[in-house]
Amino acid sequence: MIARSLHPWDVNYREAIRIQEKLRATISLTNSTRKVSSIAGADVSYSKRGDEGIGAVVVLSYPGLEPIDEAFAKGKVSFPYIPGLLSFREAPLLIEVFQRLQRPPDVALYDGQGIAHPRSLGLASHMGLLLDLPSIGCAKQKLVGDFGEVGPQPASTTPLKLGGKIIGAVIRTKRGVKPVFVSPGHRIDLETSIQLVLKTCRGFRLPEPLRRAHLMVKRIRSQGRTSPTEK
Repeated sequence: MIARSLHPWDVNYREAIRIQEKLRATISLTNSTRKVSSIAGADVSYSKRGDEGIGAVVVLSYPGLEPIDEAFAKGKVSFPYIPGLLSFREAPLLIEVFQRLQRPPDVALYDGQGIAHPRSLGLASHMGLLLDLPSIGCAKQKLVGDFGEVGPQPASTTPLKLGGKIIGAVIRTKRGVKPVFVSPGHRIDLETSIQLVLKTCRGFRLPEPLRRAHLMVKRIRSQGRTSPTEK
């Protein structure tokens, strides 16, 4: 899987914002997922000092959600944690992980925002552009926008709005737990994003591809695994 070279990565805060403002005009919210047979979840975890990251991608079949492929990578993280600029911290590592997969998935879920972002270019949107892959943001917390009450039943949904415009959805995936914040990233619309998130939930707060990617990075961190070929 080859990533596009859209911009340099060795940039400062202001340059990163300018890149986001330029790239947001190239985001497509037209659904291109005619037939989905595989769906990936991508997550990143950090060392205690925060200067080393572990990125993992788990690919599952769809709709069966059986394991197809997985990969991980470890590396130094140079860009600081700044709200709204998460992709400049995590995308280089995640690109390396996606390049280690045997074949690209049809859709990718990210533990971050899509267009529900101050400049409409969260991690999922940025990665979608870099990989030219349909992408969905499924975040644990809101970054921008307002929303009403979400019902207690699983699959209860309410719009996430910014300036009167719907930018995502707040979804209760499991009774008794906090909702997740879903927004389209690139090459997908909101309705399809909601459907895929709900159809990949298996009784947990996070959809299964993201949950398994999260478990994978935790396991690697606890075991101290360093080789990308170890399974």
